[in-house]
Amino acid sequence: QVQLVESGGGLVQAGGSLRLSCAASGRTFSSYAMGWFRQAPGKEREFVAGISRGGANTNYADSVKGRFTIFRDNAKNAVYLEMNSLKPEDTAVYYCAADRRSWGPDKRLYDYWGQGTQVTVSS
Repeated sequence: QVQLVESGGGLVQAGGSLRLSCAASGRTFSSYAMGWFRQAPGKEREFVAGISRGGANTNYADSVKGRFTIFRDNAKNAVYLEMNSLKPEDTAVYYCAADRRSWGPDKRLYDYWGQGTQVTVSS
């Protein structure tokens, strides 16, 4: 069992930056690949970024490539999403998720989810 808690969301102007954090409980965090997803009002939850268990491999949605960076610190049981050059269309609730194997875009494969953190980008 893994419990995930996101933090770091907030209100930022377009062009600004935010860093989201996801703290995981348990001693087996390094056994899980991690992903970040987001959900805007009235839209499906969509993949943002994923990272392998050791951190060597990452995966990004085309819409955030070059602007967002996912990284993790297994010693701190945490995964992060650094978001730069934010746009109004990045406004959403952001969720982290854990899976034993996948760091890809299929949200059905992720076993554990956090409660989400709101990111609002004003124009």
